[in-house]
Parts: sequence; C-alpha cells; structure tokens
Amino acid sequence: MSKRVAVVLAGCGVFDGSEIHEASAVLVHLSRGGATVKIFAPNIDQMHVVDHLKGGPTEEKRNVLVESARLARGDIQDLSQLDVNEMDAVVFPGGFGVAKNLCTWAVEGKDCSVNDEVRSTLESFRNQNKPIGLCCISPVLAAKVFPGCEVTVGHKQDDRSPDVPATAEAITQLGSKHICKKVNETHVDEKNKIVTTCAFMCKAPLHEIFDGIGVMVQDLLKLA
Repeated sequence: MSKRVAVVLAGCGVFDGSEIHEASAVLVHLSRGGATVKIFAPNIDQMHVVDHLKGGPTEEKRNVLVESARLARGDIQDLSQLDVNEMDAVVFPGGFGVAKNLCTWAVEGKDCSVNDEVRSTLESFRNQNKPIGLCCISPVLAAKVFPGCEVTVGHKQDDRSPDVPATAEAITQLGSKHICKKVNETHVDEKNKIVTTCAFMCKAPLHEIFDGIGVMVQDLLKLA
C-alpha cells in the first residue's frame, strides 16, 4: 500500500523560503519510493523577502503559502488543513525559510518560538507515532519542540560544514542530542521516529545532497 506523506514548505528560495533543490529532492525520492504526497505550507507572511541576485532584503511582502505554491506546481494546501489521520509521515525540507518563517531561529537561535501550526503538526505526528523527516536546518524544529530527541545537522569536524558546530551546540543547550553524520548519512531517532540529514548544512556537491536526502526518505518510508 502506498505510503501517504505530507511535505511542509516554507516559501520558495534558499534565503527566505524552502531550499528549492532540497524540496525537489524530497519530492523525487518520495515519488521513486511510491509514496502519495500532499504538500502544505502555513498561510502567513514571510519574515522578509530576499533578492536572491543581490543577496539582500527588499521592501516586498510575500506570503509563505503563495510562494510555496511555486514549488508545488499549484497543488498545495494551507497547513491548517493537514489531517494527521490521513498521513503516514511528514517531511520538512530545509532553507532559511524554516528558520525565518516556520520559527524564529534565524534571529533568536535556541530561544526561538515555533509557529503554532508547525508545532501542532509536529506534535500530532509524534503523538500518533508517525515518522518525521527533517533536513538541513529543519532538525532544529524537533530539537525545540521535542527536548531530548536526537538529530543531526552534519559533522562538526567536516571543513565543508562551518555552521554545524554552533548549531549543534544550540541543539545541545535545548536538551536534545546532536549526532555527527556525513552528508550521505542520516540519523534515525528510533524512539521519536525522527529521521534527519544535513543536506546543504554541508557545502557538498549537489549530487551528494540529493543522495543524502534519498537516504532520509528511504529511512522515513521504512518507519512508516
């Protein structure tokens, strides 16, 4: 029977939304794994809009759900409509939108707040013992919502992952456990059914990011 998987997006574009290559990789690997996918995003304003060519914020205002619809080819629903009873698992691709729109990690770090609908979604899947997949910066959502869980955002000794040590330390300060993993590896928290991989937290070639996300999706579908 086909596994039913929800994918939650945070906009469109690495600096203010979902990382496009990660979102695409998640969808490709879910398709390859025979999953039935529904895509969701919160109907909220973005924290800000970044000009991806110039690398700085603009005065524009954009909506997370509307922007996420670009990645979903228009086939998307408001996160408030996600019914955990109709799903077997959920995946959150990474990108700065996770840290800016789904929570406030980008400005507050470990003291961040998590969007109410995002928190409710995570808690609902956890309460029903259904697996949660998180890549890149998204594992901080689990660290914040589920103190004591185990996640990875990469390997602290990898020169290609300069942002990992500080993020790993913040995860530890939240009471969760950071597990060092390479870009082609995942960590599976069996107790909480949380599957994580570092993706673009590591400055690796795109095909390695793609393959690592594939391992995450495979592990997620096994748990589902």
